[in-house]
Amino acid sequence: MLFRDRAEAGRRLAQALAAYKDRRPVVLALPRGGAPVAAEIAVALDAPLDLVLARKIGAPGEPELAMGAVVDGEPPIVARNEDVVEALGVSERQFAAACARELDEIARRRRRLLGGRRRAEVAGRAAIVVDDGVATGATARAALRAIRARAPSALILAVPIAAPDTIEALSAEADAIVCLAAPPNFGAVGFYYDDFRQIEDEEVAAILARFPDGADARG
Repeated sequence: MLFRDRAEAGRRLAQALAAYKDRRPVVLALPRGGAPVAAEIAVALDAPLDLVLARKIGAPGEPELAMGAVVDGEPPIVARNEDVVEALGVSERQFAAACARELDEIARRRRRLLGGRRRAEVAGRAAIVVDDGVATGATARAALRAIRARAPSALILAVPIAAPDTIEALSAEADAIVCLAAPPNFGAVGFYYDDFRQIEDEEVAAILARFPDGADARG
């Protein structure tokens, strides 16, 4: 194992991100697993913490296989894994229906996790998008595109572990990628953690509660 748990991974990532502390950073976690990683970074960088509510769009009959991802917004940002869509013969109607289901789940999570919490300001700041690891990259890609649309001064993807080909593919979506390890025989994110337990909504909400909301965060 490379990491004891997500908190340790976050502390190690924070060290690698230290140069951004003076660039008015804002840390944006992909829930749920990214939240405990991002919290450690936000503390170390004295930065506000917020969420990027993105959802993988699972393939028909294979929900763990990402044929894309979607991030809430007006309009929502959708990233497609065209190779998966074409290989499985997924129709536009099937894709749209699956996307709509994930948008419904995003709306539920926004109510449950954020309530009336105000978004952190991103425009003109160094936006650091954080997850606990990246496999196919569909969710990270959608999240980066959504945050790019909010006009940060710099866009950084920070992850403890990732598949090397995915990191290469995502390089066009971010100004910088900070990844602690990209082993050639990747496998799955959970392989690299001693403790990779599921993070529940209540834990994400508790993490957010430790940080002021967007209107009160350090400018």
